Amino acid sequence: MKTLSTLHHKASIELLLLAAIWGASFMFMRVGSPEFGPIVFATLRTGIAAIFLIMCLVLFKETNALKGRWRDIFVVGALNTAIPFTLFSFATLTLTAGTASVLNATAPMFSAIVAYIWLKDKLSLSAIFGLIIGFFGVYLLVSDNLNFDIEFTDKSFENNALLPTLAAMLAALCYGISANYTKKNLSTIKPLALAAGSQISATAMLLPLSLFFIPETLPSANAIWSVLLIGVICTGVAYILFFRLIAQLGPAKAISVTYLIPAFGILWGALFLGETISLIMLLGGGIILLGVALTTGVLRRK
Repeated sequence: MKTLSTLHHKASIELLLLAAIWGASFMFMRVGSPEFGPIVFATLRTGIAAIFLIMCLVLFKETNALKGRWRDIFVVGALNTAIPFTLFSFATLTLTAGTASVLNATAPMFSAIVAYIWLKDKLSLSAIFGLIIGFFGVYLLVSDNLNFDIEFTDKSFENNALLPTLAAMLAALCYGISANYTKKNLSTIKPLALAAGSQISATAMLLPLSLFFIPETLPSANAIWSVLLIGVICTGVAYILFFRLIAQLGPAKAISVTYLIPAFGILWGALFLGETISLIMLLGGGIILLGVALTTGVLRRK
């Protein structure tokens, strides 16, 4: 029989793996979104993930797990997939992969606020301390990555970081709401079925809209590989892990994976896209790791 500490250790490893995978998703969005367009890229991402997860449902004989729950699943599909995927795909047209991943780390703040107001959840002193430390680490990363220079003479606003930044933060808010909605209404559904259902419903929402934004030219091989990898690995596999973590740790702790994502987002962006890494980024990443450890209970304040 597995002890509580063993389960906690396993969940911590899954948290780290999920952060690495989702950190890579911002790199793939940065490559593929400009060529496909935000809406088409998000649609292909969810569609590929849905196909992959349906195959997994059939393989593990869980196709009946979604019966009677589609209304709640559509809500999660919108809040946790369709809306934030599109918003982040739009944000990465302007922002670097590292910067977008940093903004994604505001999700735990929103999740904690939603849980406190809606679910009346309580956080331990260690968890609160971890959230504060993690958010301070996020602040350090943001201070070095974000550029809010506004040129009002630029009518297209293509070089204005404000709108994509707001889009990314709205996406993070959606993640926070979705995590709590999942805990309240869908905690009894198996992670694989919930992951598949959310991608199927998100694809159904986005597909009709995407038909109006089909790119005029065929995207490059790099863009095509990006959407394939983000669909299967960064969405299909990642969401199974994410819903497992919600079930094991609760929404406030599971959503704290976004504290780790900036470190990986910046790393992958530097390795594969040539984005700059500064000392402040490394310092912020280390502080974020400490915050996650406290928030998830890996480290406990004595």
